[in-house]
Formats: sequence, structure tokens, C-alpha cells
Amino acid sequence: MKRYKPSPQALTQIFGAIVLAFLVMPIFAVVPASFNQASFIKIPPEELSLQWYAAFLEDRGWMTSLFNSVRVALLTTAIALVIGTLTALGVERLPKRIRPIVIGAVLSPLIVPVIMISIALYYVTRSIGLYGTVPGLALSHALICVPFVLLNVSVSLQRLDPNLARAASGLGARPGYVFRTVTLPAIWPGVASGGAFAFVLSFDEVVISLFIAGYGAKTLPVKLWEQIRVEFTPVAAVGSTLILTFTVVLFILTRLSTRKRNSSAEGSQ
Repeated sequence: MKRYKPSPQALTQIFGAIVLAFLVMPIFAVVPASFNQASFIKIPPEELSLQWYAAFLEDRGWMTSLFNSVRVALLTTAIALVIGTLTALGVERLPKRIRPIVIGAVLSPLIVPVIMISIALYYVTRSIGLYGTVPGLALSHALICVPFVLLNVSVSLQRLDPNLARAASGLGARPGYVFRTVTLPAIWPGVASGGAFAFVLSFDEVVISLFIAGYGAKTLPVKLWEQIRVEFTPVAAVGSTLILTFTVVLFILTRLSTRKRNSSAEGSQ
């Protein structure tokens, strides 16, 4: 009887699946915890119930924090997309010697510890009257979201043929029209991916929010942090499940939008 020997590719796939399960399973374990009937978290729950979802929806504090998170994330995404996309377009026009300096400056928030950024933003927002406001929190979140937009849009720009924009300009099209009809459709996958990263990062951000949110712009992660410091009931698992659901749904929609745009582009060629 011939003994089966798995191929290196099969071993790699098995190892990758194990690593992925190790990383993902603890995250998704919070979902069944949110359906506990008991007043404490137990995995797996002995009995299923939706009472903690009802408690979440009926609590004004939780709903206000969820609404604030959505507002801040949407505003952060808009700010990060505008700044990140324009920066990526500008970097492409710079001399090659200067590009690394500009890119390094934009990516620096990813290198500096977030606690140091939070302390600096706390003093800045207080001095200009933006502490505890949605715009102040959105601007603070945009600081760490712009680098992801820049990276994603830059990758898409590498695939764009510059002769297309030159041809449109040569035919008399204005710069704004060239951007809307030539550049933006070509870099849309990068814009969509950058926007998804910006939204998720802002929606999940807790360290900067703890420093900047105050009482008037308390987000869902901040509310969760305050809740688990007092008591760790399944309602906290409900909030975590909603954050996870927002993240998964957003990336699925982004993936479908990008695939649809790529299919349309291939069909038109």
C-alpha cells in the first residue's frame, strides 16, 4: 500500500488555514457571546437570547455612541479620501528624489506611537476649540487614515497609463473633466479600498478617541471601553459584534464594487 505524502503546496495551505483560524476565531467568538441569556458572558452560551440586543437598542447611551461612530467615520473617510487622493496625484508629479521625503512625511503617523499622537492632538484640539466635537475627532482620525488612502491610490496610479490623460488634455478637455472621466475611473479600486480602510480605522479607533472625544462625541469603542471597566455583560459583546459586522459588510461591499468596476472595464476593452 502506497503511503500518501502531502505536497509542499498542500502543507502550505494547511499551515495557512491553521494560522488564519488562530487569528480569526478569537475575534468571531464574540458573536455567540452576544446571544447569551445569562447576565454574564459564557462561550458557548447555554441558552440563546436576543435580550441584550434589545437592551442595546433601548439604551440611549449606546445608540448615541453608535451614531457618533458612524458620523465620525463618514466624515473621516471624506477628509482622508480628498487629502490622500490629492497627495497621491501630487506625488506622482514630483521628482523621484523628492518623492520618498513626501511619502515618508505622510506615512509618519504610522511610525509614531499612537499614544504620542493622541497627546499631541489633545493639546491641539483644546487650543482651537475642537475638543469633544465630531469635526475635531474626524480630523484627528484622518491623520492616521490618510496614509492608507495614499498607499492604495498610489498602487492604482502605477497601473494608469499617463498617455491617456495627456491625450484627453490634448483634445481640449479641462483638468477637472480629465480627472472625472479618465483618472478617477482608472484609480477607483484604490480609492474604494482606501475609503474602506479609512472608515474601518476610524470606526474602530479607541486610543485617539479616548483623548479627543470627551463627552460630546463619545464613540462606540469609547463606550465599550468604559463599559468593560465597570462590568463585562453581553451588551458589550453586542457592541463588539456590531463593529465586526460593519467591518465585514464594508469590505464585502468594497470588494464587490471593485470587481464590478474591473469587469466593466474589461468588457469595454
